[in-house]
Amino acid sequence: MSPPPTRRLSSADDIEAAKHDFDVNLTHIQTTGGMTISPELFEKLYLTPKVPHVGDNYKRFANPTPMGFVGFVISTFTFAMVLMGWGGAAGLSGVAGIFFFVGPLLLTLATIFEWVMGNFFPMMVMSLFAVFWLSFGLLQLPTLELAAAYSATGNAAEGAASKEYNSVIALYLIVWGFALFTFWIFTLKTNTVFAGIFLFVTIAAWVLAGAYFQVGNGNYVLAEQLQKTGGALLFIVAALGWYMCFVIMAAEMRLGINFPVGDLSHFWPSTDISLSQAEKQA
Repeated sequence: MSPPPTRRLSSADDIEAAKHDFDVNLTHIQTTGGMTISPELFEKLYLTPKVPHVGDNYKRFANPTPMGFVGFVISTFTFAMVLMGWGGAAGLSGVAGIFFFVGPLLLTLATIFEWVMGNFFPMMVMSLFAVFWLSFGLLQLPTLELAAAYSATGNAAEGAASKEYNSVIALYLIVWGFALFTFWIFTLKTNTVFAGIFLFVTIAAWVLAGAYFQVGNGNYVLAEQLQKTGGALLFIVAALGWYMCFVIMAAEMRLGINFPVGDLSHFWPSTDISLSQAEKQA
C-alpha cells in the first residue's frame, strides 16, 4: 500500500497555518478523558511546569498525583494530631501503620507512575516523602528497640532519653529541613499552595529537631512546647495538602468549579521548550 500523500506548503499562508498548528500542539495536551488543557491547568493537575514529553502516556494513564497526596495527608494529619496531644494521645506506636502501609505505599506507587509519565518534580516529591515516612517509622516500632543501643544497660526507655540518641534524630531532621527547603525553592515555579506545603514542613522539621535537642538536654517543658508547635505546623501542611488533593480531583472529575491555588508559573519564562532550546535562550 502506498503511503498517504504529504501536504506541500505552497504559500506563505500555508506555512503560517502549519506553524500555528505546531504551536497549538506544543502548548496544549490531551488527558485520558480527551480534554485539551493549557500549561496553567497542566501545572495545577500535575504540580509541575509543562515541558515537552515523548509519547502519549497522558492519554493512556490516569493522573497519579492525587493518589500520592492522599497517602501523604492521612499520614501527616495523624502524625500532627498525635504530636499536639489531641484527645490525650501520646506515642506513635499505635498508628505505626501510617509510616508503612498508608503514606509510603501510596507515595511509592505514585512515584513509579509519575516516573512513567515523565513528571520529574512530582516524582522527586513523592519519593522524598515516601522515604521519610519509612525511615521515621522505624523509630516508632517498639519491637526494634533502637534506642536500647544508647543505654549502658540495654534499656530502650533509658536510651530514648539519652542526649546521644536525641541528638542523632535532631541532626537527621535538620538535614531533612535543608532538603525540604531546597524543594521549596522549586515549588515557587508551581503555585502558592504547593509552595506553602514545603515552607511549613521545612519549618516544622527544624522545630521538631529543636524538640529532640531539648529532650536530650533534659528540658522536657520546652521540648513539649516545640513538639506541639511542630505538630501545629504539620497540621497546616496536611490541610494545604488536602486542599491541593481536592483541587486536583475536582479538575479530573470535571466538577466545574475553578478552585484557586495561586498560580506562580506565569511569573517565570515558558518551560514548554526542550532543554536545548532553553540553553540557547539562556
